[in-house]
Amino acid sequence: MDMNRMLIKQGRVIDPGSGIDKICDILLENNIILEVSDHIELEGMSDGKEINAKGLIVSPGFVDLHAHLREPGFEHKETIQTGTMAAVKGGFTSVCAMPNTSPAIDTPSMIEFVKMKSATEGVCRVYPIGAVTKGRKGTSIVDFLELHEAGAVAFSDDGDPVYDSEIMRLALEYVGPLDVPIMNHCQDLTISPNGVMAEGEVSDFLGLKGIPNSVEEIMVARDIALAKATGSKVHISHVSSAGSVELLALAKEQGLNVTSEVCPHHLTLTDENVLTDGNYYAATPDSAYDTNSKMYPPLRTHSDIESLIQGIESGIIDCIATDHAPHDVVSKHTTFDDAAFGISVFETAVGSLMGLVQQKKISLNRLIQTMTYNPCKILGQNFKDFGTLRKGSVADLVLIDPDVTWIVDTEKFVSKGKNTPLQGATLTGRVVCTIVNGNVVFDELGWTEGEVN
Repeated sequence: MDMNRMLIKQGRVIDPGSGIDKICDILLENNIILEVSDHIELEGMSDGKEINAKGLIVSPGFVDLHAHLREPGFEHKETIQTGTMAAVKGGFTSVCAMPNTSPAIDTPSMIEFVKMKSATEGVCRVYPIGAVTKGRKGTSIVDFLELHEAGAVAFSDDGDPVYDSEIMRLALEYVGPLDVPIMNHCQDLTISPNGVMAEGEVSDFLGLKGIPNSVEEIMVARDIALAKATGSKVHISHVSSAGSVELLALAKEQGLNVTSEVCPHHLTLTDENVLTDGNYYAATPDSAYDTNSKMYPPLRTHSDIESLIQGIESGIIDCIATDHAPHDVVSKHTTFDDAAFGISVFETAVGSLMGLVQQKKISLNRLIQTMTYNPCKILGQNFKDFGTLRKGSVADLVLIDPDVTWIVDTEKFVSKGKNTPLQGATLTGRVVCTIVNGNVVFDELGWTEGEVN
């Protein structure tokens, strides 16, 4: 639906970037937020569309700092087209694409490829993240200025850590003047190199090699120290442990240029999900080893989850990002040891996270802030008109029905990746409409045919 004007009436508008949380109207004109007010009329606007959003939450479009769209090289797992279709179904209007593709996104030509594919086949914005090292091999840094000028909004070797501390230090010194973050996958490769799930009672029970929290925390501590030494932006990807939250709290206290993200699954699932029925004491070989629960970092314990939730609510952790990691069936339909790490997240993120709001563990305003305003703040000045509904900002919006109850059915996923342990789960809260650049790109309520009542 491509219209000159659109009036969204009487939704609960939540825009943490502007301090708005109230029932009001929003007028869009072309691709810009024209007005946010208690009452707006479309009188004399014959080309306008009026939509009744009563009972719905209206927020800025979600900005995902961390997703895997798999193209080029792994199109059997996901493409930019299918990935962005899944993204808008989940309310994401801007997605940062990680560079662990084949070939890696480590040259201007690869940056241009991602931009071209997203412009011709994507249904939301895609921002390429450039690799930190050539080929993501960890031995030689890329030309950061060249990649940044081509369109890289950040740098990461995600899927692998920037393991060599001197390489990381040099990268931070070179990238500092660009004022963009290096996003590191924090993993000490020398500790439990063959680990496949969190170390603990469940891994012991199942006879699986465990991954202790220290694998993450050692490198988080290193990166914080390097951020302090260089003054450059460090972003800690997919935080999963209580110890990491403690380290990030110290970095915040010192005013260091360190930000972080946590994923929906690390806030809502535990290592017990590897037992497919979630029952530790009744587990059998037929009800365990759920490869859809194998991800990196691994799902950890209830106490880790509580620390992560407190980290989000207190502001120690800045963002929620999906780490959407779709896989083909073969990559998961194998033994737990051999299965690929990763979970498909775009289409279940809101339903999972709204459960935390309903349980009063995270406030709705804080949740939206971590998925809109905060990611844009991390990405810098070029994103000042995104992640907000301020007058004059880009018309990217998401509308959520907070009360609808639904059952996760991966057969209905738009993403090629059906890999989620949430299959069959009942969730409450779902995106019903996503607007990118003033255009409706996902519509569950039939707004393209008529008014919502």
